[in-house]
Amino acid sequence: MNGTVTVLDKGAVRIHSYMSPADTFHTTTQLIETPARVIAVDAQLTPAYADEAVAYARGIGKPLDRLIVTHAHPDHYNGAARFGVPVHALAQVREQIIARGDSRLPTGQVIPVADFTPTVEVSAGTEVVDGIPFVFQAVSGGEAADELLVKLPEQGVLIAQDLVYHDVHLYLGNNDIAGWQQMVDALATESGYDTILAGHGLPAGPEIYEEVRRYLADAHELLGDDGEAYKKAIVDRYPSHVGPFIIDIANRSLFPAGH
Repeated sequence: MNGTVTVLDKGAVRIHSYMSPADTFHTTTQLIETPARVIAVDAQLTPAYADEAVAYARGIGKPLDRLIVTHAHPDHYNGAARFGVPVHALAQVREQIIARGDSRLPTGQVIPVADFTPTVEVSAGTEVVDGIPFVFQAVSGGEAADELLVKLPEQGVLIAQDLVYHDVHLYLGNNDIAGWQQMVDALATESGYDTILAGHGLPAGPEIYEEVRRYLADAHELLGDDGEAYKKAIVDRYPSHVGPFIIDIANRSLFPAGH
């Protein structure tokens, strides 16, 4: 396996967090093992890493029940078809995925939009699975236009996905630092959650919020009007973070051609 898996035992629930290698900026697929099934949260950028997550999930020995896609960024849905289960998402996330259309990998491989279009709509509220309450909350602004939060209040687990990165450079292409700061502030007020699952990087505790806040504040300070200068400045400030090329991807949206 090229990726790594971190297992957290939460009593009736076990969390298996599959993290891809640094070449796809430590994208995480969360595998939530309930007493009778496994629920996956977010696919991977490449089919190869999705296959690793699926192979691991099958090794748990319980049926894979569904894949939940939290937001409309390709590194969280490209590999959806490999899971072989219904794909769940918020209605607005489904619309955004369809609007983006086919996905082209860095290798040139094209994944048709039909392969990863969600088919089951997630509604805000609580769903009880095998006696475990899953709380679904729709939020707007920040890393993506719309995102789904998944909370397991009885286990103290908050699946934040891309509202939280852990030692990985942040993708600022949505151009909403202020909205992201507001979302992190809101998450930090949530009591009773000692495990925060990040969309990029390893699971963390509530201290991760201050780390994300600091990076966002630094990014706001350093951004300026020159993408290359910003990249150098933020990498110099966070030399141990992985995925500096995620900054290049974001800069295509943030800066005019030639910067």
